[in-house]
This record gives sequence, C-alpha cells and structure tokens, in this order.
Amino acid sequence: MSRTLARPRRRTAALAACTLIATAGATATALTSPAGAAGAAAPGCTVEYRITNQWNTGFGADVQVTNTGDPLSSWTLEWTYGGNQQITQGWSADISQSGANVTARNAAWNGSLGTGASTSFGFNASYSGTNAVPATFKLNGVTCNDDTGPGPTDPPTDPPTDPPTDPPAGSKVDNPYAGAKVYVNPEWQAKAAAEPGGTAVSNQPTGVWLDRTAAIAGAEGKMGLRDHLDEALRQKGTGELAIQLVIYNLPGRDCAALASNGELGPTEIDRYKTEYIDPIAAILADPKYAGLRIVTTVELDSLPNLVTNVTPRPTATPNCDVMKANGNYVKGVGYALNKLGAIGNVYNYVDAGHHGWLGWDDNFGASAQVFKQAATAEGATVADVHGFIVNTANYSALKEDHFKIEDSVNGVSVRQSKWVDWNRYTDELSYAQAMRNELVRIGFDANIGMLIDTSRNGWGGANRPAGPGARTDVDTYVDGGRYDRRINPGNWCNQAGAGLGERPQAAPEPGIDAYVWMKPPGESDGSSKAIPNNEGKGFDRMCDPTYEGNPRNNNNMSGALPDAPISGHWFSAQFQELLKNAHPAL
Repeated sequence: MSRTLARPRRRTAALAACTLIATAGATATALTSPAGAAGAAAPGCTVEYRITNQWNTGFGADVQVTNTGDPLSSWTLEWTYGGNQQITQGWSADISQSGANVTARNAAWNGSLGTGASTSFGFNASYSGTNAVPATFKLNGVTCNDDTGPGPTDPPTDPPTDPPTDPPAGSKVDNPYAGAKVYVNPEWQAKAAAEPGGTAVSNQPTGVWLDRTAAIAGAEGKMGLRDHLDEALRQKGTGELAIQLVIYNLPGRDCAALASNGELGPTEIDRYKTEYIDPIAAILADPKYAGLRIVTTVELDSLPNLVTNVTPRPTATPNCDVMKANGNYVKGVGYALNKLGAIGNVYNYVDAGHHGWLGWDDNFGASAQVFKQAATAEGATVADVHGFIVNTANYSALKEDHFKIEDSVNGVSVRQSKWVDWNRYTDELSYAQAMRNELVRIGFDANIGMLIDTSRNGWGGANRPAGPGARTDVDTYVDGGRYDRRINPGNWCNQAGAGLGERPQAAPEPGIDAYVWMKPPGESDGSSKAIPNNEGKGFDRMCDPTYEGNPRNNNNMSGALPDAPISGHWFSAQFQELLKNAHPAL
C-alpha cells in the first residue's frame, strides 16, 4: 500500500476553503444537517483523498467530502489527474471520466450536505508509472485550495503531524460500545467495497489483527498500529469511538491447528513480552490516544487448548502438551492483561472459545478456571479483565430457535442427538451468558460483559430452516431445524454455506456488551493446500475440502471451501458466500 499525505491547510478565505489530505484510511460519515438550495450555496470544502491500497498496475482510493460552506442539496466534485490513472469501478457516487478529467456526482441518498456534514465515496483505478495525488478539486464549480500555505504537492509527512486530539480520558465506562461509533478499518473496507455487492457491508466495523510483531509498525505496505489509531481519531470527530484490536502472537500459538501457527516458538516468552506486548502497550499509552476506547481481544484460541487438547484427552496434540507444561500461554496472557490493563482507556476481553468447543461439562468449568489462572499471572488481576469474547472467527449460530436443550423426542433428550452430542448449549448466546455467570461465580467482577463474534454465523439463504424438524427421532428433529448447517460443530475452516450474521451492535442482550465482527469477513481461515509463506502459517487438513476429519470433529468431512489462500489473506469466494447467505439478509 502506498501512502501519500498533504498536510491540512488553514482556512484563510471568507468565501471558501478546501484542504486536501491524501493518506491511508476511509470511513463514511452520516449526514447531519438539512439541505439548502443547490446553486445558491457558497461552497467550501474539506477533501480527503486517501489511497487505501496500491499494487503494480492499480490502486483503490476513498474520497471524503466535508461541506464547510452553506447547505447543499446536491454536489459535484471534479479533479484532473496528472498521469494515466483510469477509474474502473466506483461506489457511493456516480463517477465518470473523460481523459484525465474526473467528475463525481452524489448518489441519490447522499446529496444533501449541511454545513459541517460529510460523505464518502470510493473507487478502484488502473495506472502505470507514477500515481500522484490530484492537485486541485472543485466543488460545484468553485475551486477548493483557494488559500495560502503548503499544498497537496508538498512532500509527504508520515505520520500526520497535526491529527485531532482529545482531552485525557476519565474512568472506564461499563460498556465501551455504548454510545460510541466503532472504527471502520479502511484496508478491509476497500477490499469489501471492491467486491460485487460489498458496499452493502463495507462500512461495518471489524477488528484490526496484530498477528505478528511486524504488524505493529505495518508489514508489507499495510497500516501499522499508529496508522490505525490516527485514523480512529479522525473517524471519532467530537463523539466517542471504540477501536477493536486483536492481540494474537503467543509463543507456540494455536497448538491444535497449523493454519494459524505464528512466528514465535514455544519457549520464546521473553520475545513475546519485549518485542510484541511492550511496544503495543507503549503506543496505546500515548496521551494522544487517551480519548479513544481501545478494545483489546486477547490471544484467541489459546487458553482453551490447555483443557481440551492435552493428554489424556483423545484430542491431545504434542504441541498443546508442550504449552501446558511450559506455562507460556498462561504467562503470556497474564503479561498482556497486566501491561494493557494498566492503560486507562484500554478494555481487555479474553477469548473464551465457543459453545461447540467448551460447552461440555468436562470443558466448561475447567476452562473458566484456566481463564482465572491466566488473569492472575504475571502481575495481572481479575480487575484487568473487562470481559470475554466468544465465537471469534467461528461459525456457531447465535440463537437456535427451533430446538432447546430441554427438548426431547419420543423420550430421547436433544442432548443425545448426534449434533448436540451431550453438550449443555445449543447456541452462542446461551453459552456466552452461562459462561459469564460461571466466571462471576469464581471471582471475576460482576459487571464483566461478553462479546459475540457474529461475522460469519448468520446461516441464511435457501437452506435456512423455517421451522423445527420432524419428530420422527431426535436426530431428524435437530438436523431438520438447526440453522448451523455445518457437518459438525468442530469444523472451523472456511465453511461452505456460511453467511454474515447479526450486524455489529451494542448491548443487544443481557450480559452481552456487543455483537462484533472481530474476524473480518472475507479473510481466509487457512489455505486448502500447502502454500509457502513467511508468516509462520502451516497447512491444516481441516482447510482441505477433501479431508475426512479427526477426533476434534468426530472424523467428519471438513466442510471447507476449495482454493483458499493462507489465513488472513483475502478470499473472494468466501466473501461472496457470506454475502449470499447473510442473515439478517442484506
């Protein structure tokens, strides 16, 4: 990704002022003011032209227009390229091009711009040679940039030297999502918007994954942590904003799967502390970011492995036995909670698996105890834990409406069905609320909240049951009525038939702080065949659609989509599957 930046200008003209900023990032801003008569308005504007992604022959960009003049009922923005840039696809505006001249007219829904109101649109384009930022923009025929001071062709500054700042944050709020916008990751937004139909969801907030040390500064042209935080300040404006970070780089990471293995070996706990957690904590503690609500989800898919995938369990792996013996999962999580929890505006949420992993009697309570062990290790206390997150990057249905755990068919309990298999829970909501109660019982704060990742658990489309299954036997009853259409709830990789779930929202149910899209939809869970890479990620047969399974999915087929890239990389076929099967429907 290429970043180009021009410093903001001061407004010096009474009639109009226009600032051009070219950098990474984008978000749509809701319109706030009533429209006036077009043509009678004295236009003034702030234009942010952001190159969000760039490769050898093309780039993606977002443009934000803020009206600083009289209210407008419609708008036209014009610019001229200095090179051979050619727009190939656009969204949220009617974009046309003649030679080097580009005209962007408002869509039907975003034409009204009151004084101070903003709107955004984006596009993909081709180019060769250089990709310079346009020098001049015109809003409704009036030239912006009509002032003095540095202009858009000045040398880039990185990072911005004068981002918005906020006063120091006060005490933590009970729910960081309540009354707050949530950060839209511009890199994911650009990828989603470039997909057919993707603009329906591209403005949704998703998690920022810090899945290796290089991600802190920004690896391979991607935004680093400070880039995201600076963009979050811009998106925040004068209100409240939460930004979601995934802390994910434990030594010997994800010991029961190969697709998400990481860069650090099982014994490299000191590197984890000094090269990963300490630099993150130093950035988050910068007073510049004190006005943000920073949600950290801490080390996904780690601690539950110490219960379910160790000897003498039939699902044990040698790698998980090593991590239990050396204690570095517990130490690493404790250290992260201690360091990050000491920052006044950071809200730590610890991973707590999902119902299809920890819902059984011999997993549930034992896992809660391991969570407490980690929360009191390396100087951490339970006060460093604001809550827990479940179903991260997983597919478990939020609610199963057509059968309950108490149901029976012909005297046979639903718990005895092949699908439920003696689990105590049928869905993520019931599991999350029960796990919260257990965690409070063993000593966590009574006000802890739960997050549920609903990014890929919608299970809509033509195969979504409209009612319960027939009562001929318990398996027919459960299988005929369940929303979750996986072959087995142990299947976790790029699942065929999955759909986007509930959109992110705050406080949807008692004990639930938010539904979130922590796993960005469209990012692969793992490759369907071995692909060499420099990210430490291996090939897991559970991502191979021809794989016939293992004890962790009761030796069933994997249910994975074919032709997937390595974990974290964009997987267009998965994104299209999620759009098609979304529930609620798009």
